Amino acid sequence: MSDTPELFDRLRRFPDVEAPNLFAVDAADRLILDEAADALAAAPAGTVVVIGDHYGALTAGVALVHGIAGVRVHQDPLTGELALVNNARELGFSDAFTSHRLDEELLSGARVVLMQLPRSLAELAEIAQLIALHADPAVRVFAGGRDKHITPAMNKVLGESFSDVSASRGRQKSRVLKASEPKAEVVVTFPMAERLDEFDLDVVAHGAVFAGASLDIGTRLLLENLGKIAVDPLSDVIDLGCGSGILAAAIARKFPDVHVIATDQSSAAVASALATASANGVGDRVSGLRDDAVSSLPSASADLVLLNPPFHVGAAVHTGGALKMFEAAGRVLRPGGELWTVHNAHLGYREPLKAAVGPSEAMAKNAKFIVMKSVKPS
Repeated sequence: MSDTPELFDRLRRFPDVEAPNLFAVDAADRLILDEAADALAAAPAGTVVVIGDHYGALTAGVALVHGIAGVRVHQDPLTGELALVNNARELGFSDAFTSHRLDEELLSGARVVLMQLPRSLAELAEIAQLIALHADPAVRVFAGGRDKHITPAMNKVLGESFSDVSASRGRQKSRVLKASEPKAEVVVTFPMAERLDEFDLDVVAHGAVFAGASLDIGTRLLLENLGKIAVDPLSDVIDLGCGSGILAAAIARKFPDVHVIATDQSSAAVASALATASANGVGDRVSGLRDDAVSSLPSASADLVLLNPPFHVGAAVHTGGALKMFEAAGRVLRPGGELWTVHNAHLGYREPLKAAVGPSEAMAKNAKFIVMKSVKPS
């Protein structure tokens, strides 16, 4: 792995948020590749799969250091997928991999699976179930992460799908969980569904979706205040960062004449939002769009944007993602259109919202969250 340090120095996060405290590679990437070196050397062509590669470090290591082609890759966030494409073009390994959904095509016949451990146990469970179901019986899984994000529960989740689960020695505050011998009785339990009787809504969610099929408290506050929306005319709505699609389904049911675009950079979120819309009888008026902050939508094309923005980028607390989404909302709103945002009250987003969209005022507040209405000037 002598070429790895120089290789990793050339990787970028772009088009994701870039900042001095945000990196395109971490110690877990390096450790995963080292722990899997022997398995990679023995893997037949076309049997290596990479899941959750943040910005391309794992795929680059497999392709350039180990000389393996035909790598199948799944990255839930679009920004990670685009970063991999950019890095591959820059480093010259674009022909070594193909991108896939998290499904049978990705995993069929896989002998070696490298992955960054997701933060969500539900996401890990869905991935593990699919590997056990579709990969070669001799598959070996190398799932790494930073020590501070690895919990004993992850071993248990992997143990539900694999008979042999162990952990590597730690290095640079990172560790790799290794799994093999997939269990024959494994069934895929995702997407999951939950009923929100309070709002008469059915929620469907894949494992990678924030809050799963439940209702997080920020979305709850915005949901409780949808009745205050009085945009006129109202025909085109965007649920920006849609997650499981709760807001998209709710707004479509409240306003029977609107069309809603449920958009997120997460492929799991978009699939979940479409399933949630269908479960609530509004699938014909909700469309899904996997996009990076609605960059593919035309300017001045929406009357209303709903947004529960992230307050972190990956594992780091960072406002860059939210500010990017505010600017995107300001671009796609028509004059007179409104952005309704729910966020942690202490973040003080009033001025950024005013700068990105227009005059902003608080519409509701509880002990932790605030709902803001921002109006784009006519």
